[in-house]
Amino acid sequence: MAAPVDVTQFLLNAQNPEASVRTAAEEHLKLFQEQNFPQFVYSLAAEIANNAKPVDARRLAGLVLKNTLDAKEEARKRDMHGRWIALDPTLKQHVRDALASTLHSETPDVRHTAAMVLAKVAAIDLPRKEWPTLIQTLLNNMGAQPPVVGTRQATLEAMGYVCEEMGNIKEEVLTPQEINMILTAVVSAMGPSEPNESRLSATIALCNAIEFAQHNFENDNERNVLMQVVCEGTQSPEIRIRTAAFECLHEIAALYYNKLPAYITQLYNITVKAIKEDQEEVSLQAIEFWSTICDTELDLTEDPDPDEPCHNFIKAAAPHLIPILLELLTKQEEGQEQDDTGWNISMAAGTCLGLAARVVQDSIVPMVMPFIQANISKNAAAEDWRLREAATFAFGLILDGPSPSAFTEYVRQALGFFLQAMKDPHPYVKDTTAWTIGRIFEFVHSVDIEPPIITRDTLPPVIAVLLESLKDEPHIAYRVCCTISALAAGFKGSSGGTSLMSPFFKDCIAALLQCAQRHANYDHAKVQISAFEAINDLVRAASRDTLDIVAQLIQVVLPEIHKTFEMPAASAEARERQAEVQGQLCGVLQVIIQKLSEEEDTKAAVLPYADQIMETLLRIFSARSANVHEEAMLAVGSFTYALGKNFNKYLPQFAPYLSMGLTNYQEWQGCLSTVGGLG
Repeated sequence: MAAPVDVTQFLLNAQNPEASVRTAAEEHLKLFQEQNFPQFVYSLAAEIANNAKPVDARRLAGLVLKNTLDAKEEARKRDMHGRWIALDPTLKQHVRDALASTLHSETPDVRHTAAMVLAKVAAIDLPRKEWPTLIQTLLNNMGAQPPVVGTRQATLEAMGYVCEEMGNIKEEVLTPQEINMILTAVVSAMGPSEPNESRLSATIALCNAIEFAQHNFENDNERNVLMQVVCEGTQSPEIRIRTAAFECLHEIAALYYNKLPAYITQLYNITVKAIKEDQEEVSLQAIEFWSTICDTELDLTEDPDPDEPCHNFIKAAAPHLIPILLELLTKQEEGQEQDDTGWNISMAAGTCLGLAARVVQDSIVPMVMPFIQANISKNAAAEDWRLREAATFAFGLILDGPSPSAFTEYVRQALGFFLQAMKDPHPYVKDTTAWTIGRIFEFVHSVDIEPPIITRDTLPPVIAVLLESLKDEPHIAYRVCCTISALAAGFKGSSGGTSLMSPFFKDCIAALLQCAQRHANYDHAKVQISAFEAINDLVRAASRDTLDIVAQLIQVVLPEIHKTFEMPAASAEARERQAEVQGQLCGVLQVIIQKLSEEEDTKAAVLPYADQIMETLLRIFSARSANVHEEAMLAVGSFTYALGKNFNKYLPQFAPYLSMGLTNYQEWQGCLSTVGGLG
């Protein structure tokens, strides 16, 4: 086996702020990997294990090595695993030894990186029984005397990462004896006398290992010890340990719900104290404990299991927990309404409240309505927008809980108020109001619900407010599009060839098309997509007396698709955006054709546009964009059904793309769409 290559300078240059130096180093490392993978891996392992090398080089060596062993995409991951498996056994052992020895490094960053890489190797080797000494090596580190704090911490990290990797593997890899020894080592490091860094690593490791502790949770003494150390962790002076301990608690709640009755009073006290008094990152995890309990009890209610009864923890806790959650709804962050990816205490409380409403159902109404009624109109001080938004949010959150008979009258009374609130001076209140109106339409508006919420008298002001609000800020326009979707869906199945929406159908479609055009730039892509989806829902719910307008939409959609061919497509981002818009418009076209094909006599409305439709779809196929292929093929499927035998004239032009789609097994969704289109 050849000696490792010195890659230090290349690793340092790959972190150089000068772009040309950085790029050259990255290219060299890439070429080395491609031309001599075994030596590349060996050299990186030697680099990370060498205490004489610079810390930055060692750390990057570990990260590069980790990235050669794992990937998010399954196909790439299989390929990477295959390359490692094919390496010479002696070389692989050198790499394993290098990583295990680096856990003893005096440099925390290097130890941490080695622990991550070690777990990636373990994910490949342990299922194949190719690193039988690993677990014992880690246990030896934990039992060494005198204890070395840095080594123990890195070993605990490695144990946690290994357990996390094993949790992603379907078959049982670790033996019961190994699991017991890991849990024993981890629990021993969680005591208050341990250094904070070790205690934190141990708590995280237990969180990753807890799913393997089924046998331990069946034993009263062992379960008590595990619960005790986790609960002690929630009281640590160190915030990171408290956060990790609460994470561990909600993992336990998810996995061992049936073992919680003996501890639930203590857990209630611990979590509520944290929710009310601790810092936000800890409070978030404490709330997540109750959200997890809600999820579990919903599952047990919807799919009862005689071996696992529902203990009704939420019903018992709700009278005390709900007021706390309602108070937390008022802890919004400024600008939160424009960031769907953010997560904070008010959003976490809202999620928990919505889940609790589904669990306790009708009982939620008297718990929440006093808060709503007291705060929904508050406007005495500048900060009162928080109360109005929280009350509106609470109303929307609980709509999925109570039966229509328990809540519909409140909805009937509130709808007019919410329409007025769409003019609230605070954008956050308007955003939440639009969302809540959408929830009203989603849960208590349907042709099957009597008496209906939406009537001949109530619909005109609803439409007027929604169409006007489409012109509002992008985040509000997005909510309004979703609300129109829910409103339209509630009319699906209207009888008698007409519906209450018929007089407003054309204006709604026109307003949504204008909204889509206004938000055609990349920053507002979400608004444009939701506008197209609202059009789809309007078309799906269209009654017979509006089908002539549906047919006319073909003349609107086809030119819009043609405009997309002129969109900038120089960058990958621009091409992705172009494909996204094309896909959405193909979806609209497909829904239109599908709707017209529901009745034999309305299929004929497609024929005058047949050549234009096929020409447009063929042009999309010729661009060979996998991102839009699926939607275009679905449109062809609807088109084929509408035309019947008349489609035969297009087969010679379409056949090559059909064949291409059927053989494109790597893009399985596109292949599936092709099969659907063929059907």
